[in-house]
Amino acid sequence: MTGESRTFGLSNVERQRLIERFRDSGKAQEPIGPTPNQDPFQDLEYWRQFEMIRMASESLGIANPFYRVHEGVGGAGIVRDGRRYLNFASYNYLGLNGHPRVSAAAKQAIDDHGTSASASRLLTGERSVHVALERSLAELHGTEDCISFVSGHATNVTVLGCLLGRPDLILYDALSHNSIQQGAQLSGARRLSFPHNDVAAAERLLAQHRGQCRQALIAIEGHYSMDGDVPDLPAFAEIARRHKAWLLVDEAHSVGVLGRHGRGIAEHFGVDGALVDFWMGTLSKALAGCGGYIACSRRGAEYLRYAAPGFVYSVGMPPPIAAACAASLDVLREEPERVARLNANAALFLARAKEAGLDTGLSQGFGIVPVIIGSSVAAARLSEILFARGINVKPILYPAVPEQGARLRFFLSSEHTAAEIGEAVTVLAEEVARMKSGNTGLPETLLR
Repeated sequence: MTGESRTFGLSNVERQRLIERFRDSGKAQEPIGPTPNQDPFQDLEYWRQFEMIRMASESLGIANPFYRVHEGVGGAGIVRDGRRYLNFASYNYLGLNGHPRVSAAAKQAIDDHGTSASASRLLTGERSVHVALERSLAELHGTEDCISFVSGHATNVTVLGCLLGRPDLILYDALSHNSIQQGAQLSGARRLSFPHNDVAAAERLLAQHRGQCRQALIAIEGHYSMDGDVPDLPAFAEIARRHKAWLLVDEAHSVGVLGRHGRGIAEHFGVDGALVDFWMGTLSKALAGCGGYIACSRRGAEYLRYAAPGFVYSVGMPPPIAAACAASLDVLREEPERVARLNANAALFLARAKEAGLDTGLSQGFGIVPVIIGSSVAAARLSEILFARGINVKPILYPAVPEQGARLRFFLSSEHTAAEIGEAVTVLAEEVARMKSGNTGLPETLLR
């Protein structure tokens, strides 16, 4: 069966059998023509794919690894049903979620402002904690101003959607986050992707198409969440300037992670933040909150305050969240040793994993280390096995990544210990070896 096309680890024949089983299961109840009680989702292609995956998992005895309820703060460890697990599935890079100073700031904001802004900021939702947070974020990136949004995903969607239109061009990395791709689609601009981190390919596209559009924008990430690698920011900034294009950098997973003081990819490369037109970031990772922001010029921020639908027509960020994020930035400035511990832990995990012969893909050891398994079925089973052994790590499956790129994605924290990292890699290597030996209870063909 070498070279046969596979999806979810299944051969074409195995996949077709599952599809036929799914179709046959509903034949007795299938009405002729629409009825008032017909489920509106049953004919959606994505739902059919989801059902196929669910049925495949049930057939193979693999439990759903998602939406498990946990107790307490998601840090280096989590608790479920009274049992503590080593946790490698949270964004709490610097251990600031649950930090006493951060929690105290949120509690004080509740006393001062309540739990909600109760209106859009354009109307009566503007609060002093919003202004303080945005000033702090602008300072972090070295920009004139900043505007914050209630959702990180919505930040990219609404900003790209209102900045560009049909006469324009958006170039984005092939591995860009869904929010960038959705925002580009919403804008109506021409959309072109270039191979991952390929500056030369991006420039060829710019040279070919820039003259045919009013405005152009290049969108990249500062630290790619699926692979844990970093783009050549100076090179991308140079081609953007040469072709008179905007540059947007999504720093969701790089603020608090890259650079000696956690200021992101600009500090990592030692370049001026003014090289980038739009610094996008999320507040739900290292900064222990929720929401997103754009740090940019004063004129750009003012434009977005009146033009971005996701800001104008949305309630303002809850004051306790804004206060918590501002406090997290204060701790980040005062305790850069947290960033050093995070990077030391990530580098240690990466080195141990490589020593164990595990495939860590493109990871550079800055907080995110994937372990490539190469089969969605195998990755899901491996996640289940590790959970039973006290390690919480989630699988990334097709179609989020190509089937041959199915993986376990490890998020490191400044709060992990060397002993915990060593334990995790040892257990992982044991189970990968056992899986390769065929001692899993799964058909061998599914694990290729």
